[in-house]
Amino acid sequence: MIHVEESKEIKSAGFTLIELLVVISVIGLLASVVLVALNDARKKSRDTKRLADMAQMQKALDLYYNINNRYPSPNSDSSCSGWDTTADGVFVSALRTAGIIAQDIKDPSINASCANYRYYRYGAGTSGCSANRGDFYVLGVNDMETSGRPYPQSPGWSCPSRNWQNEFDWVVGKFEK
Repeated sequence: MIHVEESKEIKSAGFTLIELLVVISVIGLLASVVLVALNDARKKSRDTKRLADMAQMQKALDLYYNINNRYPSPNSDSSCSGWDTTADGVFVSALRTAGIIAQDIKDPSINASCANYRYYRYGAGTSGCSANRGDFYVLGVNDMETSGRPYPQSPGWSCPSRNWQNEFDWVVGKFEK
């Protein structure tokens, strides 16, 4: 009698557990890198929007001045340390009523009223600024996301006894005269 030994080799058609864990780990690592890059891109996009909003706001304030010979008055009842904000600002409604802007201009990611863009019109001679230059406004942004204070493109604004750049990430001001 002849015995033929059959070899019982098990051939695996799939992956081992370790191979699967390695692949899943690599996919997870790649996904986290993509999410971080996407988050940075979103921050840059929001900061770009903030700078565009400030350019639009400056033009709107200049147009308002050309029509009214003064900048809009701020909300004196503001709960934001006296600053008027674009979230509930009287100055924004003045620009809208004058037909200069069609809709509110607000920070792209922050809804809290005091964290939006801030505006204030100061009287001539305030903070040691020359009274001969007339009233002036200060327009600022806090919460720029891609850089610390001051933001690199911030024009800055100061008078002899006050530097608003120390209070904002991005700030600009302008005299009436």
